[in-house]
Amino acid sequence: MIDQIDFSKLETTLSNTKKKAAGLSIIRLILFFGIFVVAIVGISEVRLLLLLLPLLIGLFVYFILQFNKQKDKEAFLKELISMRGDVQLRKERKLSTFDPGIEFQEKSHPFANDLDLFGEHSLFQMLNHTVNKGGKEKLVNWMKSQFDPSSAKERSTSINELSTKGEFLQSFEALGRAFIKKEKSKDEFYQWLESSISFKSWLFIPMVLGPVGGLALLIGTLYFGLAFGWIGLWILLGGAFLATVFKPLQEAGSIMPNQGDIKTFSFWSALLVKENFADERLKTLQHDFKNEEIEAPKVLESLEQKTFMIQSRLNMVYLVFNFLFWTDLFLWWRLVIWKNKNGKFLQKWESNFDELQVLVSLGSFAKEERSVCEVEWLDKEIIDVEKITHPLLHPEKAIGNDFSMDDHNQVVLLTGANMSGKTTFMRTLGINMVLANLGLRPFAKRFEMGNFQLFTSMRNSDNLGESVSSFYAELARIKLLLDTAEAGTKVFFLLDEILKGTNTADRIMGSEALIHQLYAAGGKGIISTHDIELSELEAKLDYLVNKSFHSEITDKEIHFDYTIKKGPCPSFNAHKLMELMGIRFQ
Repeated sequence: MIDQIDFSKLETTLSNTKKKAAGLSIIRLILFFGIFVVAIVGISEVRLLLLLLPLLIGLFVYFILQFNKQKDKEAFLKELISMRGDVQLRKERKLSTFDPGIEFQEKSHPFANDLDLFGEHSLFQMLNHTVNKGGKEKLVNWMKSQFDPSSAKERSTSINELSTKGEFLQSFEALGRAFIKKEKSKDEFYQWLESSISFKSWLFIPMVLGPVGGLALLIGTLYFGLAFGWIGLWILLGGAFLATVFKPLQEAGSIMPNQGDIKTFSFWSALLVKENFADERLKTLQHDFKNEEIEAPKVLESLEQKTFMIQSRLNMVYLVFNFLFWTDLFLWWRLVIWKNKNGKFLQKWESNFDELQVLVSLGSFAKEERSVCEVEWLDKEIIDVEKITHPLLHPEKAIGNDFSMDDHNQVVLLTGANMSGKTTFMRTLGINMVLANLGLRPFAKRFEMGNFQLFTSMRNSDNLGESVSSFYAELARIKLLLDTAEAGTKVFFLLDEILKGTNTADRIMGSEALIHQLYAAGGKGIISTHDIELSELEAKLDYLVNKSFHSEITDKEIHFDYTIKKGPCPSFNAHKLMELMGIRFQ
């Protein structure tokens, strides 16, 4: 299906596919009425006409299959075209139509809740190209994972290679979007695959006798005057044999995955085995589908066919064939053979597909954003970035900043006017660290960092249900940070306007004590504050440095350059902001 597609002419190909599907639909309808007419005339008047039925039925089935292929192709092409629009929306940072992943927000997580990883206008909306629950959850786990330079480097090589394979990325995502619709848990099915089930040997006799005897009775009745009553007795006899497999087939049908899931797995495996990878991680994932032991595409295509047959057993056409030829016995035999031979592979394949979905998501992000910055992971406790910007801001509006902290600088005290960019800068730094940990290129000209674990405290809110004030929530957050650092973890912290829930005197005293304690525990990071008095600590503490964001105040306006500068902020703008909002000072 994919081999026949020219990605530069999707609309034309879609139009031609629709025309083919419409033509096949007409042919299928003609054949259906032809079968009906031949059957009626053959039974009532010219029996020899019935000899045409097998040919007509064969052609009817063939054209059904061809029609279904064209409809699958049509669904695939529609998704490819739709994805073009998604690329443009992400490029313009218009993310409201994408899944926000709100259910993955987690207040207790070290950094996820403060850095816009999930929710409206979030990194998840930029990254997520997964199509099912398993893939989405694995992406979330990677986004929330502890920082690990070795894993990040390994992922990076996979992502960089995938970012050069545009058609593979588009095809993989579009196939999932086209066919995975209403997902169904596979847990019971996997348990069934691990259970011990065999085909009773004595059932081979009725399995062979069914189609032979049914065909003989049908010919005898139609051409040699055999009484129709014999067919009734045959159906009753078959009922006894069919009853032995009715329940196990029903149970299998109820727990089997949705046909769309298996169809997607089949297409994915066929796409995967044709691709050539240089990266070892990708080759390892591919090997489970492309080895000497088993051909995954054929195995999954076979499961798709069996799933369709088992879940369509109550179809009237199937019921007629089943009663005449006892086809359930053959279907059960083939299912048991498939299970015992191939069932052990399916869960592992799904796990690989989940990981591939995440890598395809990250590869697509890398391809679309085209960042060229390489991450340099260092053994030293430093961070050094140049022209770093926030990935959720429109690239044309984002202002890059340079920032560094060497071995001796443990704390940056960040002061600045309201709305000048302090919090946005801290989130910029944090979210780019998350990108680096995922194996992605940060939004910067240069990015060097040591092996830290990120910890943030920015959005501490009250909780009426738990009778927790925002100040107490912040204190609990800070305690967790201190416990983590004092336990020996190398922490890089981002603390925004600390202790803002108390009076100025207590806030300054508490902030100074916290700075001392974080330094003693080996923590490193940025603390933003409006308390300019704290900037005097730079003269007392050789590990603390002042940096700031400024604003320029005119008669009726406040201007910001959103650029970080050395030293404390020389002036603040709260007074002017209140005036602009209508508050008159006496």
